[in-house]
Amino acid sequence: MTKKASPNTKSWRNIPLAFLIGGLICTLGQGLTEFYRSQGLPKDEASTWASVSLVFLSALLTGMKVYDNIAKYGGAGTLVPITGFANAVVSPAMEFKSEGFVLGLGAKMFVIAGPVIVYGITAAVIYGLILFFMGAF
Repeated sequence: MTKKASPNTKSWRNIPLAFLIGGLICTLGQGLTEFYRSQGLPKDEASTWASVSLVFLSALLTGMKVYDNIAKYGGAGTLVPITGFANAVVSPAMEFKSEGFVLGLGAKMFVIAGPVIVYGITAAVIYGLILFFMGAF
């Protein structure tokens, strides 16, 4: 009964589109890195500025409601970590902005991204402690 009631998945279309869109986002990131390197920045700084640029572009496109249209076609490809994370922060903020800055925007902004931040920081601290103690012995 479940198979009859569920719509058929279009994996033959969704998987290549996700691969294509995700690849384009990554290619854009690499292009930005190369652009910043051509401006004389060292590799680490160029990578940082490319990441900042991708977050900004993702947030801007989310605010303009363009990122959602890209996600309709690209599906999981738009979940490339840095752009998907920016989208996950901006989307709830836009949705709940009418409830005010504190209880709407501030409280709801991290509903989706909050657990990612918490577990990411926790994992980084644990990893740092392991490296610290392994280096001490």
